Amino acid sequence: MASKVFQSPLLVIPSIDIKDGKLVRIVQGIPKKVPSIYPDDPVEMAKIWREENAKCLHVVDFDGAWYGSNKNLPVIEKLIHSVVIPVQIGGGLRTIEKIREAFKIGAARVVLGTIAITNPEILQQAIDEFGAEKIIVSLDIIKNSVVIKGRKETSAINPVSLGLNLKTMGINRLIITDVERNGLMLGPNLELLKLVAEKVGIKITASGGISGYRDLISLLDLTSKGIDSVIIGRALYENKFPCQELWRIAEYGTII
Repeated sequence: MASKVFQSPLLVIPSIDIKDGKLVRIVQGIPKKVPSIYPDDPVEMAKIWREENAKCLHVVDFDGAWYGSNKNLPVIEKLIHSVVIPVQIGGGLRTIEKIREAFKIGAARVVLGTIAITNPEILQQAIDEFGAEKIIVSLDIIKNSVVIKGRKETSAINPVSLGLNLKTMGINRLIITDVERNGLMLGPNLELLKLVAEKVGIKITASGGISGYRDLISLLDLTSKGIDSVIIGRALYENKFPCQELWRIAEYGTII
């Protein structure tokens, strides 16, 4: 079989979702237990992904996103300091004080969502205070509308118009998640990703729906448009591809 070469390697970012201090996986915004072969300790899971050669981790505080709670901060701080790779964290960071606290415990980057719509002045303050390279905006999308507050509310804003506004503010990276595919392993929403990438023109991390390495192949045609990384959750936890092979593919550029 002929090989297909990565023209622009995708950075694979494992997702670690935390609720009540425990590891969960998110299916369409709902927390589920992870397979029993894995620990429910987020810190131990972070170490496992690092051993599997992860270069970055994406941590979501479910309690922060849904309830505004900061009870998971101690375990997130412990997780950050248990690995020697960048950890980006999101979930409920809706005030400048919470953003500062995230950086204080060691976050390499923060992932913001709701305040991009409800409090853009806080977003701008964070950009000015910490630098645009440390601020990522995550757009959770259902039927071409951005959803907010832990995916509990739907706005009337489409991702392209919001993305363009964020770009003028200085944001240079978006996470694009199709909520209806998230955790279901139905494949990424390539049309949505292509639309936002082409119209907005900034770096994009794809998220939601990844089911295996063939979905990574399907994203290759979009790397030239700025999609350079992908967040994967359920497919990794259910061993849909050997992890070492996955990162070897991303690093050395060939799928056989």
